[in-house]
Amino acid sequence: MTLADLEAKQIKLLHRIAQLELRLAASSISSSKGCGEDAAESMETRLSKILLARGVNDFAWKRVPSDYYDQSLEDRRQILNAPRVEQLCKSIVMVNTQASEDITDCSNPKNSKYYVVVVQYMARLNAESIKNFLYALNDRKVPKKRFNMRLAPEDESLELTGFIHNAVTCIGMQTDIPVIIDEAITKLEEDYFWLGGGEVDLKLGMKTSQFLSAFKPFVVKCS
Repeated sequence: MTLADLEAKQIKLLHRIAQLELRLAASSISSSKGCGEDAAESMETRLSKILLARGVNDFAWKRVPSDYYDQSLEDRRQILNAPRVEQLCKSIVMVNTQASEDITDCSNPKNSKYYVVVVQYMARLNAESIKNFLYALNDRKVPKKRFNMRLAPEDESLELTGFIHNAVTCIGMQTDIPVIIDEAITKLEEDYFWLGGGEVDLKLGMKTSQFLSAFKPFVVKCS
């Protein structure tokens, strides 16, 4: 085995240790907020209850290999048995860095400090489109300069959602963050998409139309 091989293995090991530390941090946050009996439930059980209570019954869970994110989108598609890579999506926590000082939380969905954006892995997120949407959503009464959407720091994302990096999902978050879904996902012929399932190696697939009906996200052309 060459020195380069050893270094590569060491990097992978350090990455897995870091992910474990983040997972433990998420568990600590969840416990500190008094989850009670929910803390003892598996992630699948907890989120499945939320989906079923909202009327979503066409969904599926999939455990993926530990090197899932080291693989190509095509390989991930095959692991999930999805017809197209366009169905593979992620949930991103974004923060409005130019929000007024009095806007510090997510209590106003039209003008929130944070938003969770669901977008395809293969797409390029257009933050300017989200900015324009929010400006119009507020009837242009809030100055446009007050909207500047950027990726939220990982520690803020963890605290708000309870999910670590590569595990974030817009279902069952610790904070009721308004959700934006890219219009392109809603126009997929399959009416089905995959996203994170609350754990790094857990993925959740569901019928798009049921998700839209149950959670009523903002549908925005943002890619």
